[in-house]
Amino acid sequence: MANIKSAKKRILVNKTKAEKNKSIRSKVKTAVKKVDAAVAAKDSEAAAVALKNAISEIDKAQRKGIYHKNTASRKISRLTLAVNKLA
Repeated sequence: MANIKSAKKRILVNKTKAEKNKSIRSKVKTAVKKVDAAVAAKDSEAAAVALKNAISEIDKAQRKGIYHKNTASRKISRLTLAVNKLA
C-alpha cells in the first residue's frame, strides 16, 4: 500500500477511471453482440438498427480515448461488412 499522499490519490483516480472505461467497453461489447445476433438470425432490418447503435457506441468510446481510432474503425468496418452481406 502506498504511503505518499499523491500515490494514494493516484490509486483512487486510476480505480475510478478503470471503472468508467470498463463500463464503456461493456456498452460497446453489448452493442456488437446485438449486431452479431441480428446477423446470425438473418434479420437485415434489426441488424441495420443495431449497427447504427453500435457505430454510435464505438465512436463515443473512441472520442473518449477508450479505443484507438484504428481499432474503432476496424470494428465498425467488420460490423458493416457483416450487415451488408445480408442485403
